[in-house]
Amino acid sequence: MRIGELSARVGASERALRYYEQQGLLRPARTDAGHRDYSEEDERTVRRIQTLLAAGLGTSVIAELLPCTPDEGGIVAPACAELVDDLRAERDRIDAAIAELARARDLLDAIIAAAPPAGAPACA
Repeated sequence: MRIGELSARVGASERALRYYEQQGLLRPARTDAGHRDYSEEDERTVRRIQTLLAAGLGTSVIAELLPCTPDEGGIVAPACAELVDDLRAERDRIDAAIAELARARDLLDAIIAAAPPAGAPACA
């Protein structure tokens, strides 16, 4: 299938699909004219990439994980036991980022709470 058809099927832009290829995540066949020719397997690969991106992983991490994460009926499941430690490390990184964002939100809430009430004179 051509890039436009794959784009429509998976809901990813053509630019994103080209980026996945540039990052080594996707390797479509080429026609004699040099056009990308995507397969059903490429479609499943893009869906796994999208799942891993939605899980907060970067493309460099996905490049390492993708060969060991076969599609198990729509669920991305690590096939290599050593990946679990890497996934836990990524989860810990995300937890730390969430905690930092929560601290920032709490500080912003305190600043907002200290603001003058609505209708107070405007700052000069």
